[in-house]
Amino acid sequence: MIRGTDTGMTEKTMAPAKQSIGTGNRRKWAVAVIFLFTILSIAGLIYSRSTELPAAATGVGAALAAFGLFAILGWLAGLWSFAPAETASPLLDVLADGLGDAVIVTDSNGLPRYSNTDYLKLASEAGISRLVGMDVLYAGYPDFAEPLYQLMQAAKQAKPLSRDVRVAASSSVPGADAKEARWLRLSVVPVKGADARNFVVWRLSNITADRAHQESAFARLQFIITYLDHAPAGFFSTLPTGRVDYINATLADWLGVDLTQAQDGKTTLQRLVGDDTARLLTAIEAEAGASRTEHFSVDIPKSGGGTLAVEIIHRTDFDAQAKPLTSRSMVLRRRSHGSSQSEVSPAALLSGLVPVGFAKLSTTGVIEEANSLLLALSAKLKRNGNLSDSILPHDREKFGEALKRISTGGSRETIAVNVDAETPRAVDLTLARLDGDAGVIAFAIDRTENKALEVQLAQSQKMQAVGQLASGIAHDFNNVLTPIIGFADLLLSKMRPTDAAFADIMNIKQNANRAANLVRQLLAFSRKQTMQPKLHLLTDAMSDLGNLLGRVLGEKIELEIAHARDSGFVKVDIHQFEQVVINLAVNARDAMPKGGKLTVRTYNITAEQSREVKQELPEGDYVVCDISDSGTGIPKDILDKIWEPFFSTKDVGKGTGLGLSMVYGIIKQSGGFIFCESEMGKGTTFRIFLPRFYPEAPSAEQVAQKAEEKPPRKDFTGRGRILVVEDEDSVRAFAVRALSSRGYTVVEAETGERALEVITEDKDGFELVLSDVVMPEMDGPSLLAELRKRGYTMKVIFMSGYAEDAFERNLENPDDFAFLQKPFTLKQLVEKIKGALE
Repeated sequence: MIRGTDTGMTEKTMAPAKQSIGTGNRRKWAVAVIFLFTILSIAGLIYSRSTELPAAATGVGAALAAFGLFAILGWLAGLWSFAPAETASPLLDVLADGLGDAVIVTDSNGLPRYSNTDYLKLASEAGISRLVGMDVLYAGYPDFAEPLYQLMQAAKQAKPLSRDVRVAASSSVPGADAKEARWLRLSVVPVKGADARNFVVWRLSNITADRAHQESAFARLQFIITYLDHAPAGFFSTLPTGRVDYINATLADWLGVDLTQAQDGKTTLQRLVGDDTARLLTAIEAEAGASRTEHFSVDIPKSGGGTLAVEIIHRTDFDAQAKPLTSRSMVLRRRSHGSSQSEVSPAALLSGLVPVGFAKLSTTGVIEEANSLLLALSAKLKRNGNLSDSILPHDREKFGEALKRISTGGSRETIAVNVDAETPRAVDLTLARLDGDAGVIAFAIDRTENKALEVQLAQSQKMQAVGQLASGIAHDFNNVLTPIIGFADLLLSKMRPTDAAFADIMNIKQNANRAANLVRQLLAFSRKQTMQPKLHLLTDAMSDLGNLLGRVLGEKIELEIAHARDSGFVKVDIHQFEQVVINLAVNARDAMPKGGKLTVRTYNITAEQSREVKQELPEGDYVVCDISDSGTGIPKDILDKIWEPFFSTKDVGKGTGLGLSMVYGIIKQSGGFIFCESEMGKGTTFRIFLPRFYPEAPSAEQVAQKAEEKPPRKDFTGRGRILVVEDEDSVRAFAVRALSSRGYTVVEAETGERALEVITEDKDGFELVLSDVVMPEMDGPSLLAELRKRGYTMKVIFMSGYAEDAFERNLENPDDFAFLQKPFTLKQLVEKIKGALE
């Protein structure tokens, strides 16, 4: 069936392109039969040649073979085809023509296979005398170049696609109108034929009327939006994600924000109305299918500074799964707290005025209204939710009983509850009734910070009391240990290692030294130990300490020491700091019973970086030492207790509980800071911050002086007269015997007053005074001051169990004396005396 002869296209020109989609299978079968017939004929002819068949049979086979070959050659040359004269069914023609659009079907190669009457008419009007595809029909028109390319790509990928193109009036484009512009829609739809071949249906539709209707509707919408933008009230809508979806020009003008930027999809609700108001609008208990409209009297921030007093009428909707939908909010300017453009409940006004958390509750505890201060206490606090749901379980019964008493006639009641939050909050909750109101008013005051300060104050007082006790005990204990260690040294100096009692005396001395170490820990905790700070590079100190740490940790624990370049100087007593690192390493080893890794890292931070440290750290340049392990971690409930003296998680007998207290005391006494970060199962990090020092380069004189330093002395004998002033008999007796045995002339005095008398009455004079610090009647510093007042110039050495700086601040000239820390050994005593006299 050839169509379109009335349009100027002839049957002859159209026939090759009018094959229907269903002829493919019949054509394939015809070709196959002819080909098979030809092969069989040729085989028969060959067979007749090889066998002696009758001549007639041979002639028939040759004729059939020749016919088959002629048929194949004729088909290949196009002299005939195997398609039926009818190319499409009448039903297909009726359907295609009934669409009212120009339609053409092409194969996978883009060759036309079928078209309806509208398309033939369109092509004829365009002056096309043969059937071509729509891509050819509109080729050469610039407005159609990009749409045609996209449609052809979609056809190759077997994807449906449509594109709209505007055609100007009187255009030469096929389908244009002489009087008005038109909108044409080109579309492609891939289909499969009955023989599984791919075809593409191209369709051209005139959508001018539809576009006109859309443009009219859009213009009307723009008209309505213009009204909304310039309404005498503000308006905005918020997506469930918290992004502002729309804001009208009125509200943007009130707030002084750029309307374009406010509607860029990046503005958040918090940025538009402030954190407090945003919390008010969003903190509502979800309810499936519910819709809730609420009224708030709030102050929202303006872009240029200041606030805008407004009332917000806010509507929140939820879907069937209780998920929030886009909310809508109307904003009215509030003239004053007593005058508004709409009626506001007294509770709503009160919620915006009180400086504490406020809520209006039902008699069952449901939050009907609340201000942002209350909602900020916990994420579980929401309007339309029950207040008891946010209270920790052990306090809910207390709250329920108080609410019941208020609801049944009570006037006011205050209870202390703990609110469930990321960090539980301690809250004083006051419940009251208003006359003539069926609900309950609740005021909430957050006492969490106050409670923490109370605990810190109590802890500080306890630590101070323990520190004073520890220092007092340490002083007295040092007076006991000094003669024990000293007399042990005197005995050992007169014995040989082979003597029977030598080992026993050595055990006495070793245990006395252990006791002295415990005393030093007590003094470190109370920050009254003697420190000898000097400028050091932690890089050098940690490198020297590496071998010792390796032995302390054992083989199962990997040790890594890393240093940043150009590490700064710190002023510490390096021996005390090494004790800090060793103590932390031992604790880390105990936290890794199955092995692990300990990392010691040092680096510098600037004053700007110090401001970013989470803990309270004064601004400044620091050298930081991180000591991290991969151990079991420290539970949160005891993390704040680790610095307390005598607190230990180790088994009884395996620790004194003074290790971390000593660490804390040493770092604090060095002017530094130490913080602990720990996570269960991942390990612990102790971070030490020490002030960084910038020393000046040494002068040539200082370098020369250091080069001329004398080697350590080996002879501690000497001559001279020494006055020993000590109220402890045993300490005084040891000092007298030790110095007398080394050749000195020793005179003793039990008090400062007696020492003045001895010096005044003595005619030969003294080269040195060895005095205790704390004594009855007159202490050591007072003795020194009196001696200088009377004109005596002998040298003075103080000995004490307290730190040197505990009393040197009270002296006018701190360089006028030397210091010997108790307990001391025989060698330390005679070396100090020898050095002072020389």
